[in-house]
Amino acid sequence: MYAPRDASDSGILPLPAGESDMRPDSYLQLKGVHKRWGAFTALEQIDLSIARGEFVCFLGPSGCGKTTLLRIIAGLETQTVGEIWQAGRNISVLPPAQRDYGIVFQSYALFPNLTIADNVAYGLVNRRQSRAQIAERVQGLLALVGLPGSGAKYPAQMSGGQQQRVALARALATSPGLLLLDEPLSALDALVRVRLRNEIRALQRELGVTTVMVTHDQEEALSVADRIVVMNHGVIEQVGTPAEIYREPASPFVAQFIGKVNRLRGVSEGDHWFRCGDKRLRCAPAAGADFRPGRPVALYLRPEDRVVGDLREDDPALCTGRVGRIEFLGGNCLAEIEVEGLPGQPLQLQFSLNQMDEFGVREGAPLRFALRTDRLRVFAAGEETE
Repeated sequence: MYAPRDASDSGILPLPAGESDMRPDSYLQLKGVHKRWGAFTALEQIDLSIARGEFVCFLGPSGCGKTTLLRIIAGLETQTVGEIWQAGRNISVLPPAQRDYGIVFQSYALFPNLTIADNVAYGLVNRRQSRAQIAERVQGLLALVGLPGSGAKYPAQMSGGQQQRVALARALATSPGLLLLDEPLSALDALVRVRLRNEIRALQRELGVTTVMVTHDQEEALSVADRIVVMNHGVIEQVGTPAEIYREPASPFVAQFIGKVNRLRGVSEGDHWFRCGDKRLRCAPAAGADFRPGRPVALYLRPEDRVVGDLREDDPALCTGRVGRIEFLGGNCLAEIEVEGLPGQPLQLQFSLNQMDEFGVREGAPLRFALRTDRLRVFAAGEETE
């Protein structure tokens, strides 16, 4: 029989000994997790607490370490340093079979020679349940994921979206405390992806299972997550709710990676005033640090953070410009505006189709608007990560 190893024979460098310091509401906690392959550092100083029943997305570009972190949680990779605690239990060196989770891979990983029912039941066969109990559980799970009556089919007879539902049912078969999703929707077409992500979120809420999903799709993360963990080059840039990540980015990388944003070059004049070209803009104290005068800065503003109509002539954020290229996005459009006093720094502004008509936004037309300077985020120049 397998005997759980301790850190001394696992090859993992341990943290200082002691009881778990998980917060009372923490279900999963990562403490000082590092991962290195030779001279390459894949993950560095990952500290994260996830509450019971929470849906958390690891979001970031390819190569940022998000999938490696998920595999470490699953025990499919071994961290170089650090601890993983689940439900008050240190699982840092446990093999995957002794960890309490279900996992759905990007490739579905269904057994092509087994029926759908046998695929779903795969994790139950060693649990000494009767055939009748297993069959009842499988039928219930297939109904739960919207595939009743599909048990006799084979994976090749199912669409991509249906196969992903089967993989989800299989992951939930053993009633795990933790559900891990490794880019489960990336192989699906756009319409199926949107429908299935909504179904996954509804199912997660119904079951209350703690869920961690890896994705590089911003829209996906923003639409389903309770909190988002934004990663870049093996470190966590920011953890927050979708609204916090979008409205209050903690770094230039987050500001540029999440959604669309305008970036303006400027210089600090002190007291939260910044000069960009001929414009003097004052941001709210909470929106940016009060840099010393003369320091180069970068100001970030979302395309929707503008006012058109009811403009004050004494507003220092008042702008006059001319509409250039317009990008049609369905219900909304992005208009590129060449702004007087901001040479070489065109702005992208967002308008609904109705607003395009209401404000006369068309290529070549003049436009007067004011920037929502209370929404500005300011960072020191040179902090940007392209």
